[in-house]
Amino acid sequence: MAKEFKLPEVGEGIEAGTVVRVLVDVGDRIEVDQPVLELETDKAVVEVPSTVAGTVESIGVKENEEAKVGQVVLTVGEGSDAAEKPAAEAEPEAVEAKPDEGRGSPVPAERRREGEPRDGAETGPLQASQRRPTPPTPAREAGGDGGLVPAAPSVRRLAREKGIDIRQVPGSGLLGRISAQDVIRFVEGGAAASAGPARPAAAPLPDFSKWGEVERKPMSGVRKATVRSMTNAWATVPMVTHFDKADITEFERLRKRYGKRAEEVGAKLTPTAMILKIVAAALRRFPDFNASIDTDAQEIVYKKYVNVGVAVDTDSGLLVPVIRDADKKSMIQLAVELGELAEKARDRKLGLDEMQGGNFSVSNLGGIGGTGFTPIVNPPDVAILGVSRGDYQPVFDRDKGKFVPRLIMPVSLTYDHRLIDGAAAARFLRWICEAIEEPFLLTIEG
Repeated sequence: MAKEFKLPEVGEGIEAGTVVRVLVDVGDRIEVDQPVLELETDKAVVEVPSTVAGTVESIGVKENEEAKVGQVVLTVGEGSDAAEKPAAEAEPEAVEAKPDEGRGSPVPAERRREGEPRDGAETGPLQASQRRPTPPTPAREAGGDGGLVPAAPSVRRLAREKGIDIRQVPGSGLLGRISAQDVIRFVEGGAAASAGPARPAAAPLPDFSKWGEVERKPMSGVRKATVRSMTNAWATVPMVTHFDKADITEFERLRKRYGKRAEEVGAKLTPTAMILKIVAAALRRFPDFNASIDTDAQEIVYKKYVNVGVAVDTDSGLLVPVIRDADKKSMIQLAVELGELAEKARDRKLGLDEMQGGNFSVSNLGGIGGTGFTPIVNPPDVAILGVSRGDYQPVFDRDKGKFVPRLIMPVSLTYDHRLIDGAAAARFLRWICEAIEEPFLLTIEG
């Protein structure tokens, strides 16, 4: 009797992915745990192992098309019953993604100017979706009609324990996602209240082809996640951006002076690596910026660890690997780790765990240009630092009584105004600027 192998859940919050490559053909004999599919999710390319063994009778997916969790991937015959393995035990492994042909480095080296950040990780404005997987999205409820239920496994379990059909619970989250609080309110008779305010639907697009030729291309997994997360961030977080400037003249001299020590261990002492160390110290000194808001519990969650995400520009979009325990590492250690993670991000080799658990983010556009920008906060973070290109400007030297050229770098801090007040944001960013201008400050106060 033939058995169907359906696409299992390949990660928390992942509902679907794009088929990069089918690894088997009709007639092939496969075994349990043998990779049969390469799937591009929001964050990485993963190998999907089979949970059954036997001979492939038919293939239900095609390359470059979307496959959804629960969709039939293969039909297998010849002894698959005895070899079947529970889907929950199949653990996808990250594999190297094939870079698109003809796509090169996003920023030519010759376009960078003296004194600007020259990171191994070209960075850009942080997309909230690229930091860590988006909140759990629809999963199939056992015993239902096969439809998708937008709730995490723990929430579906809570609904079963309460004896209710989760499909009847209105979700108050993004795209109707159902939370544990929605289930509890439904049980208590507050179903109508749990739905929250209705969001207006997007206006339909006009027929652009009436005015000329058009071309449509499907969104990549990263771009789909960006659309979801940017919508969520913009709708739920009241954001304010504070701007400042840092004199990086001495900062750049020190970077060049000690850069050889980093090169000895195969790393590059970039401005971002040095800024990471300063940001980590600032998060220890200002704990409100290393926190999250739990609106359901009406509490503030203060984290005792310092994990910092760094936006990395890739051909597939911005990805944000996380540097863990940044406050416990030297600048050279940070430079080594940042270089390795940036390379993995560009090669789409980052694992989902390498983009989770961040508390704060840094987005450095200095290698590209611009005089300032407003990065978007990545919930559940409450702030993000933006770094722009440094440039020489005349600064009045009171001791010399004249203007002197100094290398000035614009910085910006976007913050969640529900937790961070304007004065606190100004103090936080000024402390970072002073630490950049006077590195010894890290020794005294860091």
